[in-house]
Amino acid sequence: MTEDARFEDAQEQPLRLIAYEAEDLQVISALVQDAVFPVTEMAWKPKTGRFAVLLNRFRWEDVTGGERRGSYERVQSLLVVDGVQKVATQGFDRGDKDLVLSLMSIGWAEGDAPSGRLELVLAGDGGIALDVEALEVTLKDVTRPYVAPSGHVPDHPD
Repeated sequence: MTEDARFEDAQEQPLRLIAYEAEDLQVISALVQDAVFPVTEMAWKPKTGRFAVLLNRFRWEDVTGGERRGSYERVQSLLVVDGVQKVATQGFDRGDKDLVLSLMSIGWAEGDAPSGRLELVLAGDGGIALDVEALEVTLKDVTRPYVAPSGHVPDHPD
């Protein structure tokens, strides 16, 4: 099934964002806040310099000013980082195939232009650091939105 076929009868087009600058990355970071993913759904291909993770993210774009515009939904999205030279993890066991990680935010620390370090901050003091040649991050939805069976909505008190 092609990516477009998955959205044939969907009301909305899939989200697709690309960040080349730190300000763009802030938008992607906000949209993946509270996303969860099994440790088995992330991969780095050193030969191509690509790091990818399949996330189950809450559709924050449906919440405006604390009010929802529709039902609270989740969607599977692919987060791809290109130009990755090195990956380092901390605070979790990559070998634990049953482990589910919770992504809190994505940060950027500039190095010698245009390189830098991308930090995927995880709940529980864990993290994934990606040393990159340049900032190039893509987030795209790969399934239609759905209401999570648990009905759980992330809560962030002021």
